[in-house]
Amino acid sequence: MEKEPMTNAGYAKITGELDFLKSKERPHTVIELDEARQLGDLKENAEYHAAKDKLALIDAQIAELGAVISKAVIIDPSTLPHDRISFGSTVKLVDTATDEEFTYAIVGGVESSAEKGLISFNSPLAKQLLGKEEGDEVTATLPGTTRTFEILEVFYKEFSL
Repeated sequence: MEKEPMTNAGYAKITGELDFLKSKERPHTVIELDEARQLGDLKENAEYHAAKDKLALIDAQIAELGAVISKAVIIDPSTLPHDRISFGSTVKLVDTATDEEFTYAIVGGVESSAEKGLISFNSPLAKQLLGKEEGDEVTATLPGTTRTFEILEVFYKEFSL
């Protein structure tokens, strides 16, 4: 079984979502399904079919989150050295062609969010950055392009999801 590294924040987010689905969303949908079933002919009962589909979706989400949690390996990035880029590192880059600066934190796949500057350790860019240090130049092969970045800074910073 392939392990899925994540931070404590990522683990808390996933377990919170799972708890919400199991304790609130699923029981509510089961009640909706039961009420819709009582409305009569199930073949032509739109409320029944909608509730049944919603319950199937919730059950699939519960199974998916359970699978992610079963593979979770919680890593505390604050305990890792960040002289080189590693899991949990925040890295400040500059595109050498455009002088555009980017800041990314390397996190687990389930906690990645490009809008928040959180990229998965499995992303093409992160894979090519891991192990590098300040001052290194990296020619990154990205989907549809190749870009050269200079690593300006590597550090650890707490982030929120």
